Amino acid sequence: MAAAVPDGGVKVLQHAMKLANVATELDTNNRHKTLSLQRQMMENLIIARARQEALQRKMEKRRLRLQEEANRSFSSSSSLTPEEQEQRLLYGSILEYEQDHDWPKQWKANLKKNPNDLSVVSGLISCIFSCPEHPIMKLLKRLQYRIYNKLYPIVSKVTAPESPSAATCRGRNMKSSQSIHCMQSVQENNKTNSKKLRHSLSVTSLSITEDYNANTCAKEQTQSGQSTKALKLVVSMGEQDSSFEDLEQFVSQFECLSNSLPDLSKPAVDVDPLIHKLEEGVLQSHLRSIVKDIHNSIDRLLSLYILSFEPLNTAASKDQCLASIEEAFFPPIWPLLLALFRKVYGHRELAFEKSMRLYRNAKPGDMGVASKFCPSESAPGSCPYESAVQELRLISKDCCPQKKLECIVRTLRLICECAEEYHTSHEPATLHSSAAIGADDLLPILSYVALKSDLPQLVSECAALEEFIHEGYLIGEEGYCLTSMQSAVTYVESLHKGGALK
Repeated sequence: MAAAVPDGGVKVLQHAMKLANVATELDTNNRHKTLSLQRQMMENLIIARARQEALQRKMEKRRLRLQEEANRSFSSSSSLTPEEQEQRLLYGSILEYEQDHDWPKQWKANLKKNPNDLSVVSGLISCIFSCPEHPIMKLLKRLQYRIYNKLYPIVSKVTAPESPSAATCRGRNMKSSQSIHCMQSVQENNKTNSKKLRHSLSVTSLSITEDYNANTCAKEQTQSGQSTKALKLVVSMGEQDSSFEDLEQFVSQFECLSNSLPDLSKPAVDVDPLIHKLEEGVLQSHLRSIVKDIHNSIDRLLSLYILSFEPLNTAASKDQCLASIEEAFFPPIWPLLLALFRKVYGHRELAFEKSMRLYRNAKPGDMGVASKFCPSESAPGSCPYESAVQELRLISKDCCPQKKLECIVRTLRLICECAEEYHTSHEPATLHSSAAIGADDLLPILSYVALKSDLPQLVSECAALEEFIHEGYLIGEEGYCLTSMQSAVTYVESLHKGGALK
């Protein structure tokens, strides 16, 4: 036992030393592995950076090559305007986008295969407007935001004229006299638009009013500051290039104010005629500027389409492309644009409404309509040419000039159908012959329909259509219908000067 005790102690000591050596070796191996992993990670990071730099150089070379290709499509003149330079850069972005996506190439092939198929053109426009990352769609949003940002400050600060009887018609869905049409969101618009054009629209209903809570003591101060405020409206409006999605947040801030705005049916503060005239001059100048900007914006979009898709460079394709662009461009800005038109043409709308009130019980014969085009009897609760009146009232529901013009065309066609029906009821022998309605017969009937529509804003609607309808449409049937409607509106405006009917 005495000899075994020292041997056991030695063995325990040896075992402890072995354990210590094993632990040391494990620590050394772990350090080696850690260092190896770190070296491998650094090597991988260096390789990744090198690949990234190579990819960036490759993308930059491709961008420069595409930009040179885009430059060849433009004038070689060194004195390019800022708009032309931006257009050149946009075209380069389009070429770069087409390098990364296959669907534009497929549409180009489809256009070359079916150059005369307008449904392909409309499908192409719809497809582009459904891609928020496409450079043309980004440009559309930016241009819409610029126009909206010019319109909103002045429209929200200027009181739109309202007649004494407008308060009784405040609840009608088809009038926009007191409030701006609600603008649909992108998702809602895709459901209702047959072309499935996606627009970045915002939902709002803003009253175009200014709070005139001024007491008698502040009346002179209000009058003296009116001209300064009107002149500052144009100066204060700067174009912002921020994303058009910010428009929804921008408008939603004012959504809660619509319920607290004053009732315009009450008398407003008197404004000096000279100050009012100066304000009108500023508004007219601002309206001309915005109309010019809208035309330039649409021309830019159209030129980019033609540059990107050469088969669109035909008369029929251009018309279809222009119609699709307008259908996407106008809805977000039309309510405010129409509000500005209504302010500029407010005096004419008031004259129109005076005539409506004086002749509210007028019959077609009182407006100069020939007896052969008047019904022998009307159903209770309805008026002659009721279908045409109802169709004309729908004009305020559209936010695209082309759609509004189509509404006017349908109205005149319904007038002709009703006139033929009334003429046949008077002369059964002419059952199978159409009633010849000349301009002398049509104008009184159209004036009666406009009078019964109860839409003073027809004055501003027609003025806006004259600005934005393409010249090609003003030659045929559409142009004749618009001219006839303008003549009828002007005639109704002048009716109140002759006194009311006995």
